[in-house]
Parts: sequence; structure tokens; C-alpha cells
Amino acid sequence: MFVDAIDRVDPFTRPLHSIVRLYGHDEVIPGTATLFFVNEYGCAITCKHVAELVAKADTIYHNYLNFQGERRSVLRERDAAQRISQLEEKFKLQSDTIIRVRNSFVGCVDLFSEVTIEMHPTQDLALLRFKGYNRLLYQSHATFLQDTSRVKPGRSLCRLGYPFPEFTNYRYNAGSDDIEWTAEGKVTSPRFPIDGIVTRLLSDSSGIVGIEMSTPGLRGQSGGPLFDTNGLIYGMQSATRHLHLGFDIEDREVMVNGRRSRVSNYPFLNVGQCVHVDVIKAFLRERGVPFYEA
Repeated sequence: MFVDAIDRVDPFTRPLHSIVRLYGHDEVIPGTATLFFVNEYGCAITCKHVAELVAKADTIYHNYLNFQGERRSVLRERDAAQRISQLEEKFKLQSDTIIRVRNSFVGCVDLFSEVTIEMHPTQDLALLRFKGYNRLLYQSHATFLQDTSRVKPGRSLCRLGYPFPEFTNYRYNAGSDDIEWTAEGKVTSPRFPIDGIVTRLLSDSSGIVGIEMSTPGLRGQSGGPLFDTNGLIYGMQSATRHLHLGFDIEDREVMVNGRRSRVSNYPFLNVGQCVHVDVIKAFLRERGVPFYEA
């Protein structure tokens, strides 16, 4: 059903690859997100929660560098362990604290000088503007749904994104005590579509702001387009909601592989939450970004 639509949407939908390091660890944690371009001028949209991590990358690393600088100054002191513990508290560092984030915008533009980020004040939506590039690496651009009365429960729609971080072009460099991108390894991640039907329209005090889908959006699909069989954009994947079904089973005896076992189960329905196309278009107009409708 969505074969041709995916071919139309794929050329302007791109992955954001990220590598993360946690405090006290040298393991590299890969992650993905999605963005898509709305015009031929290097303007793309993604989720605010994705853009925030991009925007905070330098601040996160500078905090760790400042900690390292003060840590070196106390290493030879008699109470070094206590002082380091105090510094960890000062710089808010724990075993699960992110100390380094590196991002790679795959297949977006060639070398660029800057990416500016503008956040929607209330919705999970952000605008990225690539600047100082010489050449676009994406093709085409999004075309948004003009008649939004067509966004109704029961309509079949699809989302496209990059939920599985299969790229391997990264490493931990023991010499520099840092994580880095490399020229070796796999540089791509597979695109992954998920279809479903519109179940409900979501609203807040300002009106309709979201579209609920019968199937979940996967991690890494955040920021990916929601589209119909013609490739028209209806919204953007934002989050997955977990709806408690109430069909709970507690300590019930059942047969498992021929053996009696006691099980408990608390089922939830995982549904996708998408930013509504009207919210996206209003935000782009407010920011003076040209876009296309049909």
C-alpha cells in the first residue's frame, strides 16, 4: 500500500546518528533519530527532545572538561578520594550521567558551518537550519497536507524513520580518552516503515495538536514523517504512549512448554503519538520558512 509513498518520502528523510559516553565508562552507546527536510534551502524539522540533545552536546562536554581540570588539581592531595567525590557532586556526575555526545547528520548537506535550532514553545517540534553548505545531499522535500479535515480516525497512514542503530563507524580512543567517529565500519542504518490507522486526535488548550496512531513509533523514529499513500505529510512521529488495557492476570497457573507455571501479566497497548500537520505548518509560517502544500 505504501510502497510508492515510501519512495517519495525517503529522498528527504534522513537519520541523525549519535554516539554517547557515560561517566566512568569507556563504552560507546550508539543511537539514532530522524529528521526530514521541508524545502530546498536546508531547513528540516525533528522532535524538540531530539534537538535538545544536539543543542546541549557542547555544554555537556564542557562540563566534563571542567570537572577533569579540577580533578587533576586534587589527585595528589591526601584526601583525593573525598575531594573527587565532592567534585562529582559539584558537576552533577553519576555513573549514568552523559559526559559526551557526538552527532552526525547523515546524507543531509556537505560540510556546513552551522546548524541553528529553533524550538516550538509547547509542542515536541524543532526547526533545524543548515548554513554554510555548498551542496544538498538530500533530494526533493516534504509536501504537507493542505486539507487537514482529511485527518480522521480510521485513515491508514505510515511513518518512516531509522530506529535501529546499525552503524559501526565509531570507537573509544584511549589515547585521548574520548569517543570519536572513524573512517572504518558501517556508516548507514536501515530505514524502517510502520503503518497503522489514526485512532484519535489529541488536543490541549490551544486545540488539536496531535494524531494518535494504532501502532507505536519505535525509538529512533522520533522526528520522522507521517504520510499517506500519496506521500503527503500528515504529521511527525513524536512519542509512544502506553495505554493500560485492564486485562491483568496475577499469579495464574498456565501450561508453558508442557509444564505448569504461575504467571502475572499487565498488558498495555503501545500507540504512536504524532505532531499534527497544522502545528507544523503554523510553526514554519511563524519562523518565515517556505514550505509546500497539496
